[in-house]
Amino acid sequence: MALNEDFRPVRKVFTTRAGGVSVSPYGSFNLGDHVGDDPAAVAANRTRLADSIGLPERNLVWMEQLHSNTVSVVETPQEAPVPATDALVSTTKGLALAVLVADCVPVLLSDHHNGVIAAVHAGRMGARNGVLAKTVAKMLELGAEPARIHVLMGAAASGKNYEVPKEMADDVESKLPGSRTRTTKGTWGVDVRAGLIRQLLSLGVSAIDSDPRCTIEDETFFSYRREGTTGRQAGLVWLP
Repeated sequence: MALNEDFRPVRKVFTTRAGGVSVSPYGSFNLGDHVGDDPAAVAANRTRLADSIGLPERNLVWMEQLHSNTVSVVETPQEAPVPATDALVSTTKGLALAVLVADCVPVLLSDHHNGVIAAVHAGRMGARNGVLAKTVAKMLELGAEPARIHVLMGAAASGKNYEVPKEMADDVESKLPGSRTRTTKGTWGVDVRAGLIRQLLSLGVSAIDSDPRCTIEDETFFSYRREGTTGRQAGLVWLP
């Protein structure tokens, strides 16, 4: 029996700010419904997203992201964003877990051998407080194995541009080793992706891909640090 060349055991997708109907300052593919954009425009963009990835819109699961370290397991479509959580884990095929960002690190994880996926909103505070490590732990509870987990990180604020006070950089470093850095200005900064990669390696997860682009400097993406009032791009992961 011939294999379907289009079949992939897991799908991971990141959006940019292009291709939607929202107007400035949310132009144009804003997927965030909590940033002041016209709700009709956000709804149209989300419908366009679902159509483009070939899933029913009801199968896209969103989060009420609060920069916490809370992890939630979802196995069915949700009528509203999962409340007060910053990571979603699932074993259900055809259910797309979504994370919204505009400088924070969107992290998509999968162990397709064991049928476990996750989407994580890893901002500075969530990452500092272990949201990614807690997500991996929850995946293992559901049958995933560290050596089989693949991680894809999307574009995010880079250490060379993410300037913070020294006390903040030191605090994050104390909880997320490898994250403290210096910016191109020579000031103290935080590289959340670098800290997360080091953390994943310590957990036995080594299949890691990371988009190096910086949302602060690359206008392909929404950036809260660059723009203040702006939209949100998304990362989605699902098992076909």
